[in-house]
Amino acid sequence: MSESATLVDLVERRLNEFCVARRAQLGEIDPELTQVIDFIQGLLTGGKRFRALFAYWSWASCLAINENTLTEADKERSAAALVDICAALEMFHAAALVHDDLLDNSDSRRGSPAVHKRFEQLHQLNGWAGSATRFGQAGSVLAGDLMLGWSSELFDAAVRRSPSSTIAWNCRDEFAKMRVEVMAGQYLDVLEENAGPTRSPDEAIGRANRVMLYKTAKYSIEAPLQIGAAFSGASPETLRGLSAFAIPLGLAFQLRDDVLGVFGAPEVTGKPAGDDLREGKRTVLVALARQGLGLSTVKLFDELMSNRELTNEQVRLLQETIRGSGALAKVEQMIAELGTESLVALKQLQLDPYGKEQLEKLALKVVNRDS
Repeated sequence: MSESATLVDLVERRLNEFCVARRAQLGEIDPELTQVIDFIQGLLTGGKRFRALFAYWSWASCLAINENTLTEADKERSAAALVDICAALEMFHAAALVHDDLLDNSDSRRGSPAVHKRFEQLHQLNGWAGSATRFGQAGSVLAGDLMLGWSSELFDAAVRRSPSSTIAWNCRDEFAKMRVEVMAGQYLDVLEENAGPTRSPDEAIGRANRVMLYKTAKYSIEAPLQIGAAFSGASPETLRGLSAFAIPLGLAFQLRDDVLGVFGAPEVTGKPAGDDLREGKRTVLVALARQGLGLSTVKLFDELMSNRELTNEQVRLLQETIRGSGALAKVEQMIAELGTESLVALKQLQLDPYGKEQLEKLALKVVNRDS
């Protein structure tokens, strides 16, 4: 089994162990709370574990070149604690997905009902009083909040076992910054869905870039790399170099996500075709499409993008409009250029060669993924 596969297995086991312990804790409060754990554990199972893998290989790559600064005992403690750090990142990611699906009113995630839909179905199945929709919304907010708290619990337990207080504080700073940036990006995303059509089209690409930088790029790639490196005691110079690798890769990651959100195959992505169109996402892809359309076509395009009940026919019309505008080709070119920029920055980093090779493989998976 490869190191990456071993890490994924260890993280999966740690998350399962954590959920089992919390199931017992919540069950003591009230047996009905175990249903919450079922929904959370279902979401935590599987996934690509990109964040865990970036954190691990960043840590391993930096640790290998800092061998003289840590004792063997320190390295063993660091390796064990890193699994909890990776589990914390995956717990945080899952919490963000719960809230994101609710904000976007997405019915599914990874081919299964989204968490708010699971709560809604629970209400309907039991024939409870009140609104099933409102119950689903409330349940998912609380489940997501619970997971955010648990991600901090896992993270704090890990950094308390770090080799030094300086390393612990550096890691905490990166984790805290990540949490703020994700929430800021989420709000900007919601803001653009509602305010975007009323603003100047000339500003659309800049605003969309800001959303994807903070909502996805920094927390999906940069934060895991920074946290993993910081936990190994990496130098400020190395941390800056990792950011130069991470930011263009994170932007390419989100642009690929935007393409899949419009053109991805449902059987592969686990979400309905054109899901981003139904949610009215004001992405770079959409902004570029609007720039390539005439005034009358833009008006119809905006009307359809504001419709949250698009038919399959309307989704296909928007897809063809985006493709015909040249926006899809431009975004694919941007992804390729950002991927190249990222790999160039990686080559310049002074890291363990084997670890650097693994980071390059991860980067290529991020850019070329189909789900």
